[in-house]
Amino acid sequence: MIGRLRGTLLEKQPPWLVVDVNGVGYELEASMTTLLALPGVGETIQLHTHLTVREDAHLLFGFAREQERALFRALIKVNGVGPKLALAILSGMDEDQFIRCVMDDDIKALTRLPGVGKKTAERLVIEMRDRFPHWTQAPEGALAGLEQAAGSVAPASDPRGDAEAALVALGYKPTEAAKMIATQDEGLSTEALIKGALARKLAG
Repeated sequence: MIGRLRGTLLEKQPPWLVVDVNGVGYELEASMTTLLALPGVGETIQLHTHLTVREDAHLLFGFAREQERALFRALIKVNGVGPKLALAILSGMDEDQFIRCVMDDDIKALTRLPGVGKKTAERLVIEMRDRFPHWTQAPEGALAGLEQAAGSVAPASDPRGDAEAALVALGYKPTEAAKMIATQDEGLSTEALIKGALARKLAG
């Protein structure tokens, strides 16, 4: 089991990234919450990881915070929630926001996430509620320090196209992803476009 990686960030193409660890490039998939918190290409990073082994592939997922990985592992134990949907949930809201949605029975907010219908949202609330009282919630804006420390990101050749592709990879339909990006300001980076689109979607 690969539990943690520390190395140089070689590539950052949401939702994928490649980390060089002593000459070995590890390809990982990460939530947008983690990707937006990472520094620029060429910087040293450390990620908590989760390895999923399937018959046709070994999939490695990376997380900036241990609590995000813990929530990912809890989510994939919920009936009908696989790694792809779990990452989509964590991309649309951080741990504290998700905890609040579950504890407040906020089905409406959960259904704004790609791939989460009403039945799935209700199942998430029912199956996850009892687990959270034992969690230590991070303070508001716990990722702010990481985001402030993030370095510059290498410019993408087509930020809007890359942002749309990342949203589609999360589970949004191409037409919906295009509409979400179209509402964002011109000149923004791929990461900023994705962050703004997800924030606006969650706000309804």
